[in-house]
Amino acid sequence: MAGSVLRIGLAAARNAPSVDERLEAAGRFLAEAAARDVAIVCFPETYIPGLRGFDFPVPARDQRRQQEALEAIRAMAVAHRVATVVGMEWESATGAHNVAFVISRAGEILGYQAKNQIPPEEEAFYVPDGRRRLFEVDGVPFGITICHEGWRYPESVRWSAARGARLVFHPQLTGSDHAGPTLERWGDPGSPYYEKAMVARAVENTVYFASVNYAMRYQDSATSVIGPDGDCLAHVPYGREHLLVHDVDLSRATGLSAQRFNPAFYPPT
Repeated sequence: MAGSVLRIGLAAARNAPSVDERLEAAGRFLAEAAARDVAIVCFPETYIPGLRGFDFPVPARDQRRQQEALEAIRAMAVAHRVATVVGMEWESATGAHNVAFVISRAGEILGYQAKNQIPPEEEAFYVPDGRRRLFEVDGVPFGITICHEGWRYPESVRWSAARGARLVFHPQLTGSDHAGPTLERWGDPGSPYYEKAMVARAVENTVYFASVNYAMRYQDSATSVIGPDGDCLAHVPYGREHLLVHDVDLSRATGLSAQRFNPAFYPPT
């Protein structure tokens, strides 16, 4: 296990109409992360090429372009010595997946976590792959849950926490640049439920929950780091494009609540 602190970065990026523009922004975020001695940066859901089915343009499917983009991100990770979690669209023999690739500081592609619990409005665009993965950066195990899974299916977080994850990254998209509520205060009781769900995912597992949203005019939730006790430790102001950097105190992420879960108390019948 690494030292007691892991410095993470959450890239609250704006939507952009082209893959090239998104890659350019990714390069800026990773350069800043390197300058601030960040170990790992997480980007929002399907950052490349963008999430389909919403109110902004997304380039046509092009697996070859996606492969080129992944190689570009891999090269950036190597150049800056920053591990990277990047949301992407990825095709396999079973269809198109909404995934988050993990790339090490040395540029090794460690695999990806697919979004498996897909909301009805996205089923026309993506399919699950039925797998879950645990990853590691600087000796620290972590998991990934993508948007809807983390909001509505707490099992997706507990799976990682029960297997030793100290934090769970949550690439997501909630909001719009065209219409929606104007939030002013983090965790406001009158706001959408998303930020409250972040708290629940952290405290019910005693791990860190790091949720990264796009920077949009009408956000439904803020890019945030939630501690194992359920406290919001840091967040990005709504609408602001920003790299949120936070030092995760690993000694607090015991995973106690997740490890105490006893399935015998919940028989199938």
